[in-house]
Amino acid sequence: MPRPVFADPKTDFTFKRIFGSEEHKDVLIAFLNAVLDLDPPHRITAVELLPPEQRPAVDALKLSIVDVKCTDARGITYIVEMQVLQVEGFEKRVVYNVAKAYVNQSSRGDAYPSLGDVVGITICDFVLFPDDGERNVPMLSRWRMTEQHSGADGLDQLRLVFLELPKYDTTRPPQTMIEKWAYFFREARDLTMVPEVLAEPPFIQALDAARTAAFTVAEWDAYILAGIAIQNERGALAVAEKRGRQEGLHEGHQRGLQEGLGRAIEVLCRALHIELTDDRRRELAELDTAALEAQLRQVQEHGCW
Repeated sequence: MPRPVFADPKTDFTFKRIFGSEEHKDVLIAFLNAVLDLDPPHRITAVELLPPEQRPAVDALKLSIVDVKCTDARGITYIVEMQVLQVEGFEKRVVYNVAKAYVNQSSRGDAYPSLGDVVGITICDFVLFPDDGERNVPMLSRWRMTEQHSGADGLDQLRLVFLELPKYDTTRPPQTMIEKWAYFFREARDLTMVPEVLAEPPFIQALDAARTAAFTVAEWDAYILAGIAIQNERGALAVAEKRGRQEGLHEGHQRGLQEGLGRAIEVLCRALHIELTDDRRRELAELDTAALEAQLRQVQEHGCW
C-alpha cells in the first residue's frame, strides 16, 4: 500500500513532529498566536520547548492523549494537547494538568509571586460542548475565571482554550486562521498536494513536516504504530460502549418484566379481594423475577396470598 502524501497530524508521532520540535517552532508559535488571538504588542515571538511532565496513571486510553509544552519570554506556560477520543473525566483531567503545571513551577510557598500563568490549549477530535439549546459554544472557545455577577475578568492565572474540530463548517472553504487550522487537522491526511487555502506560512511548514516522503523507515513505522494504537483504543471504547448498551438493555428488560409482574399481582389481588397491606407491597418490591412469577401463580391457583 503506498504511503499517503501527508501524515495525519492528529497522531502522536506527527503532532509532536510538527509542534514539538525545535526545527518547526515557528509553526507552534503561529498556532498559539492564532488560537489566543493576541494583539501585536502581546504576540508570542519565541518559545522554549519543555520536556513532558509525568502524567497521572490511567488504566487505559493513554495514547489518545498527545501534548507539547512550552514557555514564552514572559514566563507563560502553554500546554498544547491533541485529544482524539472523548473519555470519562476528560474535562477534569484537562483542568488537573493545567493546575499541576502551575503549582509545579515552585515547591516553596514564598515563591508565589514568581509563578507564571498557564494556558491549556486542547484540540478535540469530538464535540466537547454540544449545543443543548441553552448554550452554543463556538468551535474555538476560551475560558477563564470571571466574577459571577459583573462578569469582570480576574484570577486569570489559569486559562483554557478548546478547538472542537467537528464544529468546523465543511460547506465552505476556510477563511479565518482558526478555520484553516481546523481544516489542516481534519483534512491533511487526505490531501495529495498543498491546497491554495493552506499555501501560506505556517501551513506550508506544517505540511512539509507531515510529508511522509521525508520519513525514515523507523519514523514511518512509528507513525503506523501510533495510528494502530489509536484504532485499538477506539475499538476498545466501542466494545465497552456496546457491552454497556447490552447490559443496559438486559437490565431494562428485567426491570420491565418485574414491574409488569408486580402490577399483574396487584390487579389480581384487587379482583379476588385480597388485601395488599404495606408489608405485602414492600415484599413485592424486594422480590426478583422468579419469586414474582411464583407469587403470581400462588394467587392465581389458590386465590390467596
